[in-house]
Amino acid sequence: MFDLAERTVGELAVENPAAARVFEKHGIDYCCGGKNSLATVCQDRGLAVAALLRELDASQPEPQERDWKVTPLSDLIGHIVARHHAYLKSELPRITDLFAKVLRAHGEREPRLAEVSDVFEVLKEELDAHMMKEEMILFPAIVRIEAGSNAGVPCSIEHPIARMEYEHESAGRALAQMRHLTLDYYIPEEACNTYRALFAALIEVEADLHQHIHLENNILFPRAITLQTL
Repeated sequence: MFDLAERTVGELAVENPAAARVFEKHGIDYCCGGKNSLATVCQDRGLAVAALLRELDASQPEPQERDWKVTPLSDLIGHIVARHHAYLKSELPRITDLFAKVLRAHGEREPRLAEVSDVFEVLKEELDAHMMKEEMILFPAIVRIEAGSNAGVPCSIEHPIARMEYEHESAGRALAQMRHLTLDYYIPEEACNTYRALFAALIEVEADLHQHIHLENNILFPRAITLQTL
């Protein structure tokens, strides 16, 4: 079992989708930080390797979860766009509206909220542009590669993929910064329902982005690169 401790957290999340829920529970970055070994992550976070391995061993995927390691890439892309891109396009504007209301009610007493809002708005702008590039350029290229066509496909898809991974890292830093500024989304007792709804939405976006980036960094992109080199 301890051999698993030398595996990367990204690999473990690919092999067992339920592992992602265990990693979320312990604040382990398995998307942008997916190349780190489980042993390294445990050491950095002060976690017991044996206890975490037992949790991972006991975790089971949901019955409806698909095996994205073998699913056609076009289906995986369809899932990412329909599930994660559509969610962000709907949720990010709603969070902007929530921020405006919370800042009006609590901004003077809690200046940190304005900082969090600024980080979020930059993240939103970056994600909007990022998703457009994926949907209009990268994803169609991957679908054509899978279909055996080179029309409109870069000589090496690794370069646009590297750019997307860099932007994923930027999103990961923004998520970490918002969590830091909010003291892990601590909600004061006097917080109104809108304040609570805002933080709940930010927590949900964080978890969804982790899964979203994991599917791309650890499954879609490596499979697409391998397919082009065959």
